[in-house]
Amino acid sequence: MGKPTRVTNSIRALRFANGEMTQADLAERIGVTRQTVIAIEQGKYSPTLETAFQIARVLGVPLEAVFHYPEEQQS
Repeated sequence: MGKPTRVTNSIRALRFANGEMTQADLAERIGVTRQTVIAIEQGKYSPTLETAFQIARVLGVPLEAVFHYPEEQQS
């Protein structure tokens, strides 16, 4: 897997808001392994753009509701 990312996500909260969907359920629906979903949730791995859109679609929310990138601090 790749290096940790600054991208954060709300996958865990959205899974529970979606009928307590398990990591395995989400993984099966988007075509990845449960370990990949775990790594994405923990911020240890950034999904491909296609996988990110699939996650948002399965969770029934816009991409921006799932993934968050921090604003750059102005000095």
